Amino acid sequence: MLVVELAFTSAPERLAARPAHRAALGRLHAEGRLFAAGPWADDQGAMLVFAVDRAELEEILEADPYYRSTPGVEVRAVREWVPIVGS
Repeated sequence: MLVVELAFTSAPERLAARPAHRAALGRLHAEGRLFAAGPWADDQGAMLVFAVDRAELEEILEADPYYRSTPGVEVRAVREWVPIVGS
């Protein structure tokens, strides 16, 4: 699994892009490629847990402009996660 950590600002472009981004997340979850996603409680960022390999994750990130070109959204980290419980 791969974890993506995002950082947010209150840029209006981010808020405008969010509905389409969340619809894309819903599709990825229904397909089994996204395990979980959601914002931090303070809405300063988010964490997304993908059940894909690195190449597929790069395709997902490139396909959704929220990650690459929306002002107010920054991909802070992409890390491999190896769960030992609940996998």
